[in-house]
Amino acid sequence: MADKKVYLDYTATTPVSPEVLDAMLPYFSEIYGNPSSVYSFSQASRAAIEKARAQVASALNAELNEIYFTSSGTEADNWALKGVLERMRNAGKGDELITTQIEHHAILHTAKYLEKINNFKVKYLPVDDCGRVRLEDLKAAVTDRTVLVSVMFANNEVGTIEPVGEIGAFCREHNILFHTDAVQAAAHLDIDVKALNIDLMSMSAHKMYGPKGVGALYIRNPIRFENFMHGGAQERGRRASTENIAGIVGFGAAMEILKSRLPEDAARMAKLRDKLIAGILARIPHAKLNGAEGNGRLPNNANFSFIGVEGETLLLDLDMKGICASTGSACSSESLDPSHVLLALGLTHEMAHGSLRFTLGRYTAEDDIDYVLDVLPEIVARRRAMSPLWEDYLKNLNK
Repeated sequence: MADKKVYLDYTATTPVSPEVLDAMLPYFSEIYGNPSSVYSFSQASRAAIEKARAQVASALNAELNEIYFTSSGTEADNWALKGVLERMRNAGKGDELITTQIEHHAILHTAKYLEKINNFKVKYLPVDDCGRVRLEDLKAAVTDRTVLVSVMFANNEVGTIEPVGEIGAFCREHNILFHTDAVQAAAHLDIDVKALNIDLMSMSAHKMYGPKGVGALYIRNPIRFENFMHGGAQERGRRASTENIAGIVGFGAAMEILKSRLPEDAARMAKLRDKLIAGILARIPHAKLNGAEGNGRLPNNANFSFIGVEGETLLLDLDMKGICASTGSACSSESLDPSHVLLALGLTHEMAHGSLRFTLGRYTAEDDIDYVLDVLPEIVARRRAMSPLWEDYLKNLNK
């Protein structure tokens, strides 16, 4: 194994920053009272949760009582879809969800469940070859049964940023609730939920240098819908379960730090991302960049396809060199199926199987990028030399 270690999978997860860890530590063993208890010792725990709620709300230009803490972004997605659709159908307002073909599995699998088990109507919008939803497709899909539109803010695999503001304005105008999965976007973009007409938004702390096991759902006032967790009166009676105090404190601290560093971090990562993209496209023949270009994608994302090579093989070779990358979503890394996102962009199965995702973060250095550019071309060339698919591709290219 290589001595050098390069972590370029920040979209899968981030390390807890030292400042966030320092904020969390007292709530493991010193300030441990149950926030629901009435005695004074527990009020410090309650105050810590409300401080974190204020930190998250401030970062999003939301109201304090519009932030609900969950166990993850996945839970927030589940709650948004199930809670809205159940409440709307029970009220006789409609039973149709519109989402996209490139959503995270937390949305897609929930939508499939709602279709199969609860008989809700779900429509899955296509995207263009960059992974962007077309507003005209959304407009054509809406019916009088549509009560919820869920479109991710930015794609977790290819980094393409969706036209969230336009979608939000359209939904608000037509009295349709709009949810966005911002698990990736919230870590890299300045999001104003009011300006963008967002009704519900999912987030996760571990994507922004906070702890795993804590997320949040923004719910615009005065929207009401069914609870996802039943039991006690936590989270103002809408999400039962004793709160993860240390995790919530970490989420709040991470969000506040992220907001203060956002312009500087985004600019630095975009510069390194562009160097990586330019270097790979220049040094590796027939490499393809997947997703939008420039400001149309997240500042930390670079996703490529290499014809004639299996992405999983490249990952193992890179790992031997000390480089951590991904072939797509961390939640589907054990699947042998090609990425549903890349297929939706129009890539062939062969191209989708030969994909690599590099995602940069706060601690990525320029020499990390230089190291990848030194190592990856030789790996791809060596694997292609053993690939019948690459040989066939070259023959067809020279016809």
